[in-house]
Amino acid sequence: MRVVVDTNIWSFALRRGKGGRSAGEERAVEEWSSLVREKRAILCGPVRQEVLAGIREERQFERLRTALRAFPDEVLHEEDFEEAAACLTRLRRAGVSVSPVDALLCSVARRRKVSVFSADPDFARCSRVLGVQLHTPR
Repeated sequence: MRVVVDTNIWSFALRRGKGGRSAGEERAVEEWSSLVREKRAILCGPVRQEVLAGIREERQFERLRTALRAFPDEVLHEEDFEEAAACLTRLRRAGVSVSPVDALLCSVARRRKVSVFSADPDFARCSRVLGVQLHTPR
């Protein structure tokens, strides 16, 4: 099964050097590497934007942009965005606050019946409210 990969996992893998990662982040990168090799990692355009945002050095930005171009964006449809809005509403009613991008990832996962791989604890709350399946490293 394919897996929607959140911004933090892409950042661990592509923005942080090996020496700058914790043991948990290192395990996440190993799992990300496996998903990439197996062609199971899903990259969404808003995640691409988040990963690239805030990079001050142009050389580093270009290096990261080039690395990310190896991964095509998942095609998003109107229904994905409508479902994301519905997810945000359901989550807020349940007292859970997440970013619009996180809600979009939940929408993509729900509509495609795949899981989300993230180090963000907000996704555990999303899972309880929305039934989104979470990917756990093997």
